[in-house]
Amino acid sequence: QVQLVESGGGLVQAGGSLGLSCTASEKIFSINIMGWYRQAIGKQRELVADITSSGSTNYADSVKGRFTISRDNAKNTVYLQMNSLKPEDTAVYYCNVHEVRGIAHIKDYWGQGTQVTVSS
Repeated sequence: QVQLVESGGGLVQAGGSLGLSCTASEKIFSINIMGWYRQAIGKQRELVADITSSGSTNYADSVKGRFTISRDNAKNTVYLQMNSLKPEDTAVYYCNVHEVRGIAHIKDYWGQGTQVTVSS
């Protein structure tokens, strides 16, 4: 069973930057998407950004131009660089791996979550 370990959360002032990382305990199947989700108090969990095994990226409109997702397949790691942070970015951030071995063989793995707090 794949385990995901996150790091990099913390407290930062508005306008500042923070970087998150997530490392999988073992190699992921070749067809996969790695991404970051977040959930603020009283709000629905939402996709922040994701990246395919071939490097295609997808961002929520609210973070475009400010956040950058990247991955290092050799290290089984996905990163999220967050710049120009806003108080609205405050949330628990979760790493996700969506693995596809077939139409009936899809699995999701989740990290433990890391708190990101942006002060005004």
